[in-house]
Amino acid sequence: MPRTTQIFCASTLYGAATLAAALDAGLFEPADRRLLLVTNNATCPEITPSVDAMPGFDLLRGRFDEVLSWNETIAPFHPSGWSPRADDVPMWERYVRLLWNLGDDEIQLAVESVQVNPALALCQLFTGAPVDVYADGLISYGPTRDKIDPLVGTRVGRLLHLDLVPGLTPLLLTEFGVPSELVPSEVFLKVLGELTEAEAELPAPSGGDQPALLLGQYLSALGILTDAEEEDLHLQMVRGAVARGHRKLVFKPHPVAPARWTRLLEDEAKQLGAELTLLDRPVLAEVAFQKLRPALVVGCFSTALFTAAGLYGLPVARVGTDTVLARLTPYQNSNRVPLTIVDALLPDITDAAAVSGWTMPSRERVDELAALLAAVGFAMQPKIYPGLRGAAEAYLSKQLNPHTWRYFKRKRLTALALPGAVPAQLSFIPRNATVRRLARRARALKQVAGRK
Repeated sequence: MPRTTQIFCASTLYGAATLAAALDAGLFEPADRRLLLVTNNATCPEITPSVDAMPGFDLLRGRFDEVLSWNETIAPFHPSGWSPRADDVPMWERYVRLLWNLGDDEIQLAVESVQVNPALALCQLFTGAPVDVYADGLISYGPTRDKIDPLVGTRVGRLLHLDLVPGLTPLLLTEFGVPSELVPSEVFLKVLGELTEAEAELPAPSGGDQPALLLGQYLSALGILTDAEEEDLHLQMVRGAVARGHRKLVFKPHPVAPARWTRLLEDEAKQLGAELTLLDRPVLAEVAFQKLRPALVVGCFSTALFTAAGLYGLPVARVGTDTVLARLTPYQNSNRVPLTIVDALLPDITDAAAVSGWTMPSRERVDELAALLAAVGFAMQPKIYPGLRGAAEAYLSKQLNPHTWRYFKRKRLTALALPGAVPAQLSFIPRNATVRRLARRARALKQVAGRK
């Protein structure tokens, strides 16, 4: 009887911690071998530390028999851009089985983001292997962002996910009837506790007061905001936290964000009579939550806002979600769902009463959010989820108002013939050459006037 080998693919320490928690909770059947396949998807992986080089990883390593590198396996190709050509799959599978000492083992896969490489490439390489997908963020509550080949999608047995929004069911992969299964929060917290114990003391403001923790995301790298707009977003975090009475601030930047942003924030905080400390160590936000016990966590639409609130009971606030919602393109951008969830549930930093009185959402609010996400999910991926049209029409016909309009685009609703679309008698306007020419001329004149 052949051996059974489970291959777990991880690109982040957060993902590896999620897998460790799933294993500790007994969510995977016993196997003869368990391999952790580390993939470094950074733009320049040669100069970016991979998961197995991150602080605390050694505490997770013991759950696996061996740690392998996908980057080394497929070098010189980049993990995000390479997948085997159909005719080359048998050759690549033989090569990988030989390299990883798999022999004739029966393979079981656990991957993240199965619709894109490197997870998709791995599923294509081991044709026929059963697949479990694990999700480590709010994106799991939204639609699958690309249509998946049925030869891969029908092999997915379940979606493992954290209970970030209690009562909300993921939409991801439901087009294949994939059921979702929770990774127990208490087990995940225990794993995070291990990582925290292994971490030295973090930089913190003087005085011993509980600081406000500001989370940077580097949205300009994704083309969502310009550098200037993201600088302003971070400055809003500083101003908002100070306005809420915090004089000790800690800023956790994205690992590849420009250093000059931190200097701007330090200057702004000083002018406002506050002290800002830079947390530039490559640690999980959850480690900072446990080490610093911040009095407030501020971010745009980071998943960490929900782990802060739901797992650690910390006060949270959002900044700039309305701006990002207006700028996010195309409509089917997968960041739209976590952005919508944060905007719909968390308090804005400028609303003092909402920030001080916020609690985890009630069942009724979660149900309202589920109806909103069904409409947003259909508008994002109507071809993948045609069955959601009825739910989208029901929501849009009753719930569209000045607030909920921020989650939709009239052009998108028009293209899908949904409530809220441009009235039929005016639908000729976007296609009218004369109207378009006049609009272009008006925009040109406006730009000229703005330069004078």
